Amino acid sequence: MTANASTARRPRRPTKRRVRQGWWFPYLIILPAIVFELLIHIIPMLTGIWMSFKQLTKFFIANWSAAPDAGLDNYRRVLDMSGSVGMGFRNSLLITCAFTIIVVGLSWALGMLAAVVLQRPFRGRAVVRTLFLVPYALPMYAGIIAWKFMFQKDNGAINHILQSLGILDEGAFWLIGNNAFFALVIVAIWRWWPFAFLMLMAGLQSIPEDVYEAAALDGARPLRQWWSITLPMLRPVNLVLLLNMFLWTFNDFNTPYVLYGTANPPAGDLISFHIYNASFLTWNFGAGSAMSTLLLLMLLALSGMYIVYLNRRSENA
Repeated sequence: MTANASTARRPRRPTKRRVRQGWWFPYLIILPAIVFELLIHIIPMLTGIWMSFKQLTKFFIANWSAAPDAGLDNYRRVLDMSGSVGMGFRNSLLITCAFTIIVVGLSWALGMLAAVVLQRPFRGRAVVRTLFLVPYALPMYAGIIAWKFMFQKDNGAINHILQSLGILDEGAFWLIGNNAFFALVIVAIWRWWPFAFLMLMAGLQSIPEDVYEAAALDGARPLRQWWSITLPMLRPVNLVLLLNMFLWTFNDFNTPYVLYGTANPPAGDLISFHIYNASFLTWNFGAGSAMSTLLLLMLLALSGMYIVYLNRRSENA
């Protein structure tokens, strides 16, 4: 007892904080990712924001630093809806919004339908699943070029099928005029719905079959089971899936570029392609950078509101 009391009264010696060996190893692992992120995303993004405040035209391509300051003039031109630049930006934005809503909505619906139908086992299910993933596995440019050939007026497969079925009397132009928008939507849905199918199919694997069996015993029909069980339990998957598909579809550049080349029709003037033409065809990089910066801010705001809304809805559920 006495020994314990003397030990309790003895002042503690200051302990040296040991430095764990190998503390630097995790930082060393993520260092290449940080460097590539800086080189590929952060620095080009900051450079684009800097360019949006410059009168950077073809006369200053050789020496960007010599371009005079523009202040907010580039932003005023883009946001001035009475001017040609502003009207073009607004029309392109509206076309892109319609394109994104249709493509994301139909791709998600097709992916969900296919994932639910193929959830139950049957002979040949693996083969059907593999066939559904073929569009996603194909090289993107090869697939779009194949669609470009099929959309040709005289020799394309689309007009040939529609004329054979009696839907069209003569071949239609799919890559010019108003039909260009529908051609763009069809190709984009063909590209994206297998990705939605893959993600939703993976999410369905995590739902226990017992839940559906219990719901069936309680008298719930398949549509009720899908609404009350499948959708709520797939909410985390849908959160990531819809956000990714929205951002990728809104920024889609490859589909219109491969389909139309540099001469895109007004009906297929997506915002990313519009910015490209504004920058590299008119050589007005300042206005193009201002459009890109506005687009970045808009997408950040929409993504943030979407995540906050879903988080609050999950907390209130």
